[in-house]
Amino acid sequence: MTAAVAAAACGSSSSSPASVGDDVWAVVNGRQIRQADVEKAYHRLKPQTAAQPTPEEELAAKFGLIDELITQSLLVERAAAQKIEVTDAEVETAYSDRKRNMSDEAFQAELKQRGLTADDLKHALRDELIANRVLDREVIAKIAVTDAEVGDFYQRNRAQFNIPETQYRIAQLVITPTREPQLRNRLNDDAATPEEAARKAQMLMEKLKSGTAFSQLAADYSEDPQSAPQGGDLGYISASQLAKLPPALRDAVLKTEPGTVRTLSAGGAHTLVLVAAREEAGQRDLSAPSVRDGITNTLRERKVELLRAAYITSLRDRAAVVNHLARRITEGSVKAAAPTPALPAAPGK
Repeated sequence: MTAAVAAAACGSSSSSPASVGDDVWAVVNGRQIRQADVEKAYHRLKPQTAAQPTPEEELAAKFGLIDELITQSLLVERAAAQKIEVTDAEVETAYSDRKRNMSDEAFQAELKQRGLTADDLKHALRDELIANRVLDREVIAKIAVTDAEVGDFYQRNRAQFNIPETQYRIAQLVITPTREPQLRNRLNDDAATPEEAARKAQMLMEKLKSGTAFSQLAADYSEDPQSAPQGGDLGYISASQLAKLPPALRDAVLKTEPGTVRTLSAGGAHTLVLVAAREEAGQRDLSAPSVRDGITNTLRERKVELLRAAYITSLRDRAAVVNHLARRITEGSVKAAAPTPALPAAPGK
């Protein structure tokens, strides 16, 4: 969940909605979400090189963050009722992952620039891990896709499995030697120089060799804003489409066996290319693992999306939630202001 990593300050004391001050932007079952909480979330998630938003854009972004913080607060509360916890070791592992390939000094400098401390981030990571664990138990674990459902889907969509020409399923992980204005990977990892890009490429190849999934690394580290959220997956491309790609990429795909990763480097940038599968022309039968697995994954994702939305809606329906910022915006008592600078780090941190 997007705001989870940034929700470090949402542990304020409770009070009745009628008595809250202007700095309280929402109340969830008596637990306050203050303006400072949302500001920290905003500065934690905002790309450092992003174009300066308009006041209206910034207020809209913070309004959206409140909704996500409300959802996370309910999930953390549910975890307490279910006695779902995460260990300190798990939090430390997640914290180390967020540090990526940065030195301690550089990482602390970035935290300070964003107005966060290490404790802020660890608190947020704990809530993120707890919320995800609730969803794993209450949503993911309850999803099942039957053989009958897979077969029905195949029969209704048989034509889409008739392949007129050879197709290649490829995925990519892009590393550029400059800051990206629209970074969308999960760790906000962004190489800024050719040297950093080279080190990052080497680090990622080592992770691949140690068994880390390509999709996980692409989602965490790829600097391509379009493919990173999909774990680098570009889907299937036909032989005719492949012929139109840049020669280096085309040749890499043609010369790479499925399941193999190649690294392409040019101008200080690096692209890790995975050929996930190659499908020959013709009707693909349901007995083919790629067909059955693809249908199963599609149906599972649909069920997860639906059940997750229903589960969160049911939590909110049973909760006492007051979004004070929404009311104040509607009443006109809160207007967009000049974009805010990063919050200063706490003294002595």
